[in-house]
Formats: sequence, structure tokens, C-alpha cells
Amino acid sequence: MQITETPPPPNQDAERYGRPSGGWRLRLYSVIFESDTPAGRAFDLLLIGLIVASVVAVALDSVASIHAEHRPLLRGCEWFFTLAFTVEYFCRLVCVDRPARYMRSVFGVIDLLALLPTYVAVLVPGVYALVDVRVLRLLRIFRILKLSQYVAEYSALGEALAASRRKIAVFMSFVLLVVVVMGTLMYVVEGPAHGFTSIPVGVYWAITTMTTVGFGDIAPKTAIGRGIASAMMLLGWGTLAVPTGIVSSEFTARHARWAVGARRCPACGSEEHLVSARFCGDCGALL
Repeated sequence: MQITETPPPPNQDAERYGRPSGGWRLRLYSVIFESDTPAGRAFDLLLIGLIVASVVAVALDSVASIHAEHRPLLRGCEWFFTLAFTVEYFCRLVCVDRPARYMRSVFGVIDLLALLPTYVAVLVPGVYALVDVRVLRLLRIFRILKLSQYVAEYSALGEALAASRRKIAVFMSFVLLVVVVMGTLMYVVEGPAHGFTSIPVGVYWAITTMTTVGFGDIAPKTAIGRGIASAMMLLGWGTLAVPTGIVSSEFTARHARWAVGARRCPACGSEEHLVSARFCGDCGALL
């Protein structure tokens, strides 16, 4: 039996924000929130291009030489992107039945963060005296998060991480326990004479060693300390693979749930056939 590509999980925007019943609001909703139509697909591709271009513009603006030479052009691009995202934001609010719910959602907050820096700088001129301009540029980088609205795999990753949060929390607590114990042990073994001036410094060394970063600013000098460091390095190799396995297993489980549906064979009564299956895997009857 040939297995075709698994369909993405169903879009729940209509249930969350309310789908209009008809008229121009329904047509606008289908373009903005539904990507399975030609117009919706074109809209998503256009927004992705604008998001990427705006982030590139912000990155170029952070280079002093480019900022000094092309400041008017970059400022014009910034206003163009801001106005485009403003129109998109208000269109989203207009075409849903529950705009307040969308404003409070993660995507609504991200959309707002993409707009605020430019308007804040205009409406509150003294903001530059209170907040460094680099903070405003940093907020503009949040536009890259808007990509998660247009790529289904981002939603799948978010759901897998949310479903694995308890396992990841247990794993992180184990890692925290190990680095605290090993950092304290290194403080006792090496002491201030070799750079381990406090337990927090020892914990910092344990974190950089376990994650295989190894900045080298602090290193053990005694034989016992080097033995502990070797154990930490070997433990780090195995530790890094644990979160990947947790999330990967959740991805596999969700993939199986999407691929298998509650379809009952009319002939033999067997269930859980592939969504793409045309015939029963037990008796061969047409589904």
C-alpha cells in the first residue's frame, strides 16, 4: 500500500477568532486566514517576502556605515513596511468576529510588536532620550516571528514542544541538579586559587562544560578537577541528545495521529486506516 504525504493539522483560526458568515468580510477572511486558495496563497507569499525584506532592512540599518550613507532610503523602507503591516493588522481585526481574542493571541501580540517601534518614535519624540534606539531596532526584529503564521510546520513544532513540556521540565531539573552539584564540587576541589572563587562561578563552569561550549576562561588545574571535567564532558555528549529525542518522539506520535483517522471499513468493521487509503488493509474492501 502506498502512503502519500501526510496532510497538515486542521486550521483552528475559525474556531478561535470567529469566521464571518458572508459578504466582503468572508472574502477578506478567506484571503488572510485560509492559504488553500490561490488568493490566500499569494497573500501568504507576499507577507513572507515583506517580513524577510523588513528584517534585512533592520539588519542593514544596524551597520553604522550603511546607516550613515543610506539613512533616507532605509527610513522610507521602514515606513513602507510599517504601513503595510498596519493595513494587514487592521484587516485581520475587521474580518474576524472576535477581534479582541485575536488581539490577545500570540500572533496578535507579535503583529503589534511589528508596528509599535516606528509609531512610538513618532508619537513620543522623547523616547530616544529614555530608550536607546537599538532597543527599537530590536523590537522590529520581532517581525521575523510573523513567519510562524504562514508556515504550518511552525505550528507543528509549537504543538510538539507544548506536549513535551513536562518531559523537558524534568530533564532540565536533572541538568540543573547536575551542574549545581558538579559546580560545588569543583569549587571545593579547585578553590579560588585556580579561578573557582565561588559556587556560582563553579556552576557557570559546569554549564559551559556540559554544553560542550568550553570558553576556556576557567579550567581545572588539579588531577581530580580534570577528572571531574572529563566526566562532565562525556555527560554533556549524552545530555544534548535527550531533548532532541523527546521532541522527535512527539513529532512521530503526532504524525501518526494525523496520518491515521477513525475510518471504519463497511465490510469488516476494522478502524484506524490511513487518511490516504482507498481500500481496507484487512479485507481489501473499498473504503
